[in-house]
Amino acid sequence: MTESLVSGTLNFRDVGGLPAGDGRTRSGVLYRSGNLAHVDEAGAASLRRLGLRRIIDLRDDDEVRWAPSMVEGLDLVTQRVPLFLGSVMSFFEEDANLPGMYSSLIDGSADKVVEVVRGILNDQPVLVHCTVGKDRTGVTVALTLAAAGVDPEAVVADYARTEALLPEARNRAVVARLRALHPESLHLEDLATRSPAPVMREVLERLDAVFGSPADYLRAHGLGDDELEELRRILIVRS
Repeated sequence: MTESLVSGTLNFRDVGGLPAGDGRTRSGVLYRSGNLAHVDEAGAASLRRLGLRRIIDLRDDDEVRWAPSMVEGLDLVTQRVPLFLGSVMSFFEEDANLPGMYSSLIDGSADKVVEVVRGILNDQPVLVHCTVGKDRTGVTVALTLAAAGVDPEAVVADYARTEALLPEARNRAVVARLRALHPESLHLEDLATRSPAPVMREVLERLDAVFGSPADYLRAHGLGDDELEELRRILIVRS
């Protein structure tokens, strides 16, 4: 899998090259990352070279207000799809664990996940991002890849890669700031810094058990068979 370094971004990468049965995901079609609030001139030039046509921003209104994307001057569409029913900070206040957060997203924001998939279908190359690119982006991109036919363990591995791409200095600073607000939290570090493979494996297994597959989850919430077929055509190249 190739990575495209974009100056000023966190956890930015191409999901091309993942195994999908007898094929692989196309490079240069779907990207994922954290926020674009610190994109500098060199980073903007990199985004321009990628030829991005659409950015799908999964953050809530407060996050966008505190950290607006630095993409002015780029010829692209920005699609806002806030995924959570509440704020991100509410998960820290409730001391939710990662499986609980992901269950909340899958159960409460299915229509939004479908909206993201339709955004990916509308324009490519496309970038999906949230604040860190770990949870909302991680789950949404994982469901998209799985529905397109990417091998489950490759979906899990792509999700899990995020943890190694978050700088230690960033993690220490974020955890210290959150710990000052939530000193008794048990799950704070997981929510802020970790993307364990077993958690995503559990998500995919749950979707298989409840709906039949990730594709059936999207189908159950309004995505058409023709749209699923188009998703596979866009994302997967056969050997």
